[in-house]
Amino acid sequence: MLEWILILLIVAAAASLLGLPRLAGVAASGAQILIFVVLAILLISLLFGVVAVA
Repeated sequence: MLEWILILLIVAAAASLLGLPRLAGVAASGAQILIFVVLAILLISLLFGVVAVA
């Protein structure tokens, strides 16, 4: 999932540089949604002790 976030951020940056604001906005929004999903999964797994501290 982190790969998709990076890909979407790169697409957003490239689209912004090429003057495609709608594509940049959509890619940035998609990356933002995925970031919140990853953070939610991390917090839930930390609350329930799924992630073991090594």
